[in-house]
Amino acid sequence: MSDLRSGFEAYAAFFERIAPGNLHELDALVTPDVRFTDPFNEITGAPAYRQVYAHMFETLDEPRFVIRTKALDGATGFYLWDFSFRRKGKPEQHLIVGTSEVHLAPDGRVSAHHDHWDAGQVYEKIPVLGALIRLVKRKLAVG
Repeated sequence: MSDLRSGFEAYAAFFERIAPGNLHELDALVTPDVRFTDPFNEITGAPAYRQVYAHMFETLDEPRFVIRTKALDGATGFYLWDFSFRRKGKPEQHLIVGTSEVHLAPDGRVSAHHDHWDAGQVYEKIPVLGALIRLVKRKLAVG
């Protein structure tokens, strides 16, 4: 169990200090065939997974994860996080709240990482699309 716990904690610590200069550290934290999914991506393999975060740094200013809660049950763990960022060259700060579900290999490396968050948090910021999404949400809301 100590390999699982230490791998889980090391992975969380990596995300709280993620930077363009330390993306190579992912290779030691994940299995070579790691699977990653989020509302926009379905990736297999450590190099492709690392590229997701390289792209994040290319397109966003000051991206930052803050893990608010962690839970580990056997080889499955969950992180509740806040992700803050600004779009390149824009002053407005954005916040996405989400959860990561991670599955750990017996040696404590992450074999699968599934992010769960509402992509509408991003879509609502797009001028025309955002107005349409807000209208649909109002129509579907109770009360």
